[in-house]
Amino acid sequence: MTRWDVPRSQNVRWKAAIPGLGHSSPVVWGSLVCLATAVGGSEEGLRVGLYGDIQPADDRGPQEWKVYCLDKRTGTAAWDRTAHAGVPRVKRHTKATHANSTLALDGRHVVALFGSEGLYTFDRSGTLLWKKDLGILDSGFFRVREAQWGFGSSPVIHDGRVYVQADVQEGSFLAAFDVETGRELWRTPRNDVPTWSTPTIDTSGASPRVVVNGWKHIGGYDALTGKELWRMTGGGDIPVPTPVIAHGLAFLTNAHGGSAPIYAVRTGARGDLTLPEGVSSSEHVAWSHPRDGAYMQTPVAYRDLLFVCRDNGVLTVFEARTGRRLNQVRLGDGKTGFTASAVAAEGRLHYTSEEGEVHVVRADASLELLGRNPLGGLSLATPAISEGVLYFRTSGHLVAVAADASRPAGDSN
Repeated sequence: MTRWDVPRSQNVRWKAAIPGLGHSSPVVWGSLVCLATAVGGSEEGLRVGLYGDIQPADDRGPQEWKVYCLDKRTGTAAWDRTAHAGVPRVKRHTKATHANSTLALDGRHVVALFGSEGLYTFDRSGTLLWKKDLGILDSGFFRVREAQWGFGSSPVIHDGRVYVQADVQEGSFLAAFDVETGRELWRTPRNDVPTWSTPTIDTSGASPRVVVNGWKHIGGYDALTGKELWRMTGGGDIPVPTPVIAHGLAFLTNAHGGSAPIYAVRTGARGDLTLPEGVSSSEHVAWSHPRDGAYMQTPVAYRDLLFVCRDNGVLTVFEARTGRRLNQVRLGDGKTGFTASAVAAEGRLHYTSEEGEVHVVRADASLELLGRNPLGGLSLATPAISEGVLYFRTSGHLVAVAADASRPAGDSN
């Protein structure tokens, strides 16, 4: 699908109002589509765009941290639950919210991570199964401690375990919890500054690994024990993008502080993989580029290509296995911010600007622009795709768009 217009209701299946603020991306759970939000406080709004102001937003009023599940066919509410209510324990960035983390699903559980407000697991009917206070998780600029920016890493479920990466000002860790009971199975300390990246589970080898982004400590861990298997040091000092596994490689990128690398690490790597200055590959690093990395967006590995987009809309495509740069284009006008990660389907990529314009790009070396489509609201959350429908979260709504929008639909504005 390449064309729609939410303000004009073109190819819109339904549009549902979502209260509060949240960058929690929609996730599809069978017949449901779910997300998290924080309701209340002053709801100061979001300040989008390309800027470097490090001061946090001042909205410390009472909030409710909620999980919403809607019928994915109609947008009608199935259930919502308040996980926690109170005053935020940590401030947020002016471009962030108090509900940044995306929900994790495994078919029977939905896990919500609200940073300093805790970790919560519900069943399919919305019954709370367990909760866990993880303490103060203060993610902010490590060079200016009072610049609190809010938590951003999302939980991941694999084989009955919930994995949480918490790189914060003090006491950073990677941990695994039993998804049924919440029992902590292991916790491995990490010596790193605050990061906002979500861990990835690599199942390509004999035993699963947890791969994490970082600045002082990019790394791979044994998923069953938490034992460190490999590490890298260096790169951008505000890591956000999630590692991506494809073609026997783990693709990692980060930016800020004068560095913006991309690394392609072989999934069976062991030991310290840090590259000496001026060296771009090694036994365990298939290839790297020192200046082509992304600040906010997770790359997309699609077919034999790797697509990397910067927050200013500069999109580059590489041969995934070799790192050969094939093409580069700019989305937007150079003044537009891009925070949401892209999704790919049916030979197309969907890149959403912060202002809520979705750029549809051909997913090949041509990077041909196929369409620009307005959502009618700010958008910093990655969309979901299910059965030919795209689900976009804006600052006030969840919107379902589809080429065939003539089926029965709902509008719960």
